[in-house]
Amino acid sequence: MNRLQPPTLLVIDAQAALDDPRWGRRNNPEAEAIIASLLSVWRSAGAPVIHAHHLPGEETSTFQGPGSATKPEALPQAEEWLLWKSAPSAFAGTSLSRLLAGAGAQTLAICGFVTDNSIAATAQAAKGLGYATQVVADACATFDQHGPGGDLQRAEEVHARSLADMRREKTEVVESAAFL
Repeated sequence: MNRLQPPTLLVIDAQAALDDPRWGRRNNPEAEAIIASLLSVWRSAGAPVIHAHHLPGEETSTFQGPGSATKPEALPQAEEWLLWKSAPSAFAGTSLSRLLAGAGAQTLAICGFVTDNSIAATAQAAKGLGYATQVVADACATFDQHGPGGDLQRAEEVHARSLADMRREKTEVVESAAFL
């Protein structure tokens, strides 16, 4: 990983939609505060920041209306990029690859929501495109899920399993302390 050039911080789906009770119980209630701290560090260093937000989908989507709003802790600043995506990966159907190439980015530090969905899909795509990829584990969160047999999988377990899968695929999984 190139330590001379700071990574580009990619904040994924830090949107009000994920506060909707329909998502259920989540792990890591501190994720937003940690994202805010990461943004502060990146901004102070003048390092690149990109926000990727999920587009409102069908009418019943939690991302409709007020749900599409950015969480207050992660509001983009004027000099930061904001992309809208319609798939889990922030690369699918967006200009992310072009932005990164134009910025000369080599390393991505990814944080946000949902660990086992948009975070994992984006990290996998980034690795496939040749980027050194870091996922900031304590700046991500997910939700309880029901397995194929209906058994409850706690958000903490889903989060840990997703991070382990990413690590197995050669994504560097780090804690925010590495940057803060």
